[in-house]
Amino acid sequence: MKAITLRNLPPEVARTVQRRAKQKKTSVNKAVIELLEESAGGAAKKTAPVRYHDLDHLAGTWTTEEAATFEQLIAEQRPIDPELWK
Repeated sequence: MKAITLRNLPPEVARTVQRRAKQKKTSVNKAVIELLEESAGGAAKKTAPVRYHDLDHLAGTWTTEEAATFEQLIAEQRPIDPELWK
């Protein structure tokens, strides 16, 4: 496989590549390859369909206080009104 050296990479492009690598939990090299493949219309490599887990980026991001507040607010919505179940 051919090796390519990139020089004078614009800072925003570098941040995008690093963000992608962190998001996908992969190497910067692999992130660059994926981004290049995507920009080539995906013709360079056929992959399995992407499964989206739309809230994954939120997992583990709450502080203990935020989680406790959320739990408290949800608990207020959980009681069952006996009058509605007659």
